[in-house]
Amino acid sequence: MNTKPPLKQELPSPYNLDLCGVLGDLNRTTRIGRANLANDPVTAAFLAAGMRLVQRALGPGAERTPRDLDDLSSLQRPLLAFLSQRAVAKEVGNNPDPFPRQGTVAALRDRWKSQSHYIADLLRFCMWSQHLPAYPLTLSDESKGHLDELINGPNSVPSIHRISYDDIDFLLNHPRFRLKLVAAAAAEGDSVIRSAMAECYQGLQEEWEAVCAKVLQRRGLQLRPDVTIHDFVRLLIAMGEGVGVSALADPGAKIFDASQKCCLLGTGVLALIRGSIERTEDADGKTLEQAVSEMMDLIQSEANDG
Repeated sequence: MNTKPPLKQELPSPYNLDLCGVLGDLNRTTRIGRANLANDPVTAAFLAAGMRLVQRALGPGAERTPRDLDDLSSLQRPLLAFLSQRAVAKEVGNNPDPFPRQGTVAALRDRWKSQSHYIADLLRFCMWSQHLPAYPLTLSDESKGHLDELINGPNSVPSIHRISYDDIDFLLNHPRFRLKLVAAAAAEGDSVIRSAMAECYQGLQEEWEAVCAKVLQRRGLQLRPDVTIHDFVRLLIAMGEGVGVSALADPGAKIFDASQKCCLLGTGVLALIRGSIERTEDADGKTLEQAVSEMMDLIQSEANDG
């Protein structure tokens, strides 16, 4: 058992990093007070406990407890009750070294006024940590090479397929995506969680807008007049999460192929690119709606003529 609280730098990554710009709902009124609390090892202990509870309850490899021992299908299906203040405080006692192992509800409430405030900061921590070099990234090292190939290389299609595969692989094999789905379901009527969700999406949006802008510039491409880069990236994110949900709900469907390292998302991204983007040097200037209408009307006209 720990005899004294560890120093911040002794904690594993990313808990040893500066969290004052990440945790936005700490129960302090001054900037210095919030920064000190954000980087307190006990705060890190509560975050680590919450992360374990998320994976235990939501997966991958979630623990499932039948309500009726004679009916193994009568599983308990918690929403966010598994992250109650009492459950989180109790789980702190299971922290590995060098995290503090003494957590109380009073200490948790001193840091976060309510369960919603704690969950909001846990969400922020989840989404922030997945993009750190010292922590599991959405993109593997190999896929980062494909990202560079997408921007600068001669063959972009294989890169699109591999980046899409890595994105879905990450969603399926890490608890952050599952927490985000459950939190989204619980966010209605909860302004604290909803605000944290919006921040998470904003960060992801900005990250991929920068990537898409580079691709367009380097490859001499432009979006059609009625498609903004903001909308284009929103569609990319929505497609990725939609494919992720489908793969979680129906693992047997032909959505995700680990042997070939490809997935349905790659096909969707190619279709979105083909419809929304054109070469700058020979652009027809048509909106997406105009281009689709022209294609559909031409098909109908040819059918009538036949």
